[in-house]
Amino acid sequence: MNTEPSTAGGANFADDAGRRDKTEKSAGGAGPAARDAWWNRGWIPALLLIAITLLAYQPVWRAGFVWDDDVMLTGNRHVQAPDGLGAIWFSTDLPDYFPMTSTALWLQWRMWGANPLGYHLVNVLLHAFAAVLWWRVLRRLAIPGAWLAAAVFALHPVNVESVAWITEIKNTLAMAFYVTALLAYLRFEDSDSKLWYAVSLGAFLLGLLSKTAIAPLPLVLLGLAWWRRGRIGLREVWRSVPFFAAAALLALVTIWFQQHRAIGGSFIRDDDFWARLAGAGWAAWFYLSKAIFPANLIFVYPRWQIDGANVLSHVPTLLAVAGLAACWRFRARWGKPCLLGFGYFVVLLLPVLGFVTISYMRHSFVADRWQYFALIGPIALTVAGLAAGFGRIATGARFLLPALSTALLLVLGALTWRQSRMYTDLDTLWQTTVARNPNCAVAQNEVGTGLLHQGREAEAIARYQKALEIMPGYGLAHHNYGCALLKLGRVDEAIGRFQQALMHHKGFYPAEHYLGVAFLQRGRAEEAAVQFEKTVAMQPDFAEAHYHLGNLRLQAGRIDEAIAHFQKAAALQPSSVEAANDLGVALCQKGRFDDALPHFQKALELQPDFAEAHNNLGRIFQQKGASAQAVVHYRASLKLQPEDPDTLSNLGWVLATSGDASVRSGLEAMIFAQRAMQRTQGRDPFALRSLAAAYAECGRFSEAATTAQQAVQLAEQHGITGLASALRAELAVYGKGAPFRDAPPAPEKK
Repeated sequence: MNTEPSTAGGANFADDAGRRDKTEKSAGGAGPAARDAWWNRGWIPALLLIAITLLAYQPVWRAGFVWDDDVMLTGNRHVQAPDGLGAIWFSTDLPDYFPMTSTALWLQWRMWGANPLGYHLVNVLLHAFAAVLWWRVLRRLAIPGAWLAAAVFALHPVNVESVAWITEIKNTLAMAFYVTALLAYLRFEDSDSKLWYAVSLGAFLLGLLSKTAIAPLPLVLLGLAWWRRGRIGLREVWRSVPFFAAAALLALVTIWFQQHRAIGGSFIRDDDFWARLAGAGWAAWFYLSKAIFPANLIFVYPRWQIDGANVLSHVPTLLAVAGLAACWRFRARWGKPCLLGFGYFVVLLLPVLGFVTISYMRHSFVADRWQYFALIGPIALTVAGLAAGFGRIATGARFLLPALSTALLLVLGALTWRQSRMYTDLDTLWQTTVARNPNCAVAQNEVGTGLLHQGREAEAIARYQKALEIMPGYGLAHHNYGCALLKLGRVDEAIGRFQQALMHHKGFYPAEHYLGVAFLQRGRAEEAAVQFEKTVAMQPDFAEAHYHLGNLRLQAGRIDEAIAHFQKAAALQPSSVEAANDLGVALCQKGRFDDALPHFQKALELQPDFAEAHNNLGRIFQQKGASAQAVVHYRASLKLQPEDPDTLSNLGWVLATSGDASVRSGLEAMIFAQRAMQRTQGRDPFALRSLAAAYAECGRFSEAATTAQQAVQLAEQHGITGLASALRAELAVYGKGAPFRDAPPAPEKK
């Protein structure tokens, strides 16, 4: 079995390597065969690649979460839920179908939780592992300078976006599977072992499930067959069929998710085929320029305006085609390695050249992370050319190559280290982006959002206005502008902004929700309910919309519906104090006091100083006849809200009427009830009822009767017939010169 790399197709590079071997041996050197034992085949080169990668990305160790990390991780309930894997693999909830990536994040959440360090280290190590695999692939292809090419890939600053951004584990994970598939396939070709073929196909499938940008792999396999053997036979085509089938199927799935989930109803681009064809040429040259000269790297590049009808717009595309044609024409000489390097580069860029619409293209047609898979092509070609060139010069001058290589790696490492610092946090990322690209709408919008979170609404609004000057149809900027106006109390203006957001981004459920919030603040309850209903129809797992709907249904007397919405909100957002408390309130209104009790207790677990939950628990214990516990919670509530009239009235009532003598205190009851009456200016029949009971407990029966009679009149005026009936019964007791004892709790206020 032949396990050595085949060199049949790489005539130019292989011949140069052979000449170097003969020269070194004739000069008395050990030759490369001896060095292979520890350098080209040992573990030291692999460890060195990993070490220099970790060192260059050292700033990332202290980096946090940035753009879209909330969607993929920190705000992704499927990643955080113990049973989330089912939805990750078998639902359309997420914006993209990358289940291997989401599974990797699901596993990491179990290990690191909300600590970003672990996620960053995994990304860096995956990138380093890919570099090690590239070294082995290039060695097997007999490409000169294989280790140096892998090291340049590891340290190239264009890759920082893929490595330093946690969300882009979809790139680093897919790359690890992709290069594994490539290496396994080459081993299959060299050994004809079906096991290696199965490993290659399996790794490719896992890579596609991490990110479908690696879909062009089958084209690469055919290209490498041509490189190694000078032709593509029927056997190679048949072997590639399963790879093409897997790539086509999952590419279609990805396109569906992009159109229906990531893009939805938002506007991305409306240019025609000719503009996209021209843009493909622009993009290819842009990426090549950044690969060769990685200066002025920007998180979001300016978005080009391309006129497909202008012949000059197509010059870059024509030049690219002409360059590849020239490589083909001279493939017997220098053209073959160039065709391999540049051909690989273009093929791996195909998914992101603009023929397929991607949601990110609303901001830019290019991104550093989009050439992550293609970058090794020009790197390997350049390094191999240098290695082959230095192989022809005199022996004494060959030390120039190690020196230049070391200098190159030091420069690239320094650039990567500096670029990595941009990803420290959201503010640093967007402020740096604005400094390098002031006309970037998304960056202006995100800087505004950072200011909004700091309570600097006026400055945030200025940023949103700038974003909308650049991109008038930017729905998210309209939405955020509306949120800032809402915080400033400019509700009518906020309503207009939310409506603009929905005009430009149909189905954008956060804008639907906040439009409902704005209507609610304007007292337009019916319109608010419509918006919240739209929100939960589009996003059934939006807890806050369910919560608002629960309150609106409760106010409308539709208690069963209110309970259902509160239950949904509490389940989706277990940390919501308000959802737990209001669910308890709704259950109480249905008379389900035992069911309500644990929800009030949950609210207090979440927020021990939540006065309303203490008051509600007091009501429940009062209802259950546990007056001592009721008093404990009423007193706790009053410590937090000393002048709350409901709590004052409730505490006064229990202290005056409890059947437990150790709980009763007429004087205290009178003090609390009088304070309640003062706060309500004598217009609350419940406060008057408590005061009447307190007077009776203190033996002041005539005052008790007078006060109770006033309470009866107010209750009748307010239509609280149940309270009026109870008060008449209590009046009869006071008329007999006796205090009221062990009375049932006051009816709930309507």
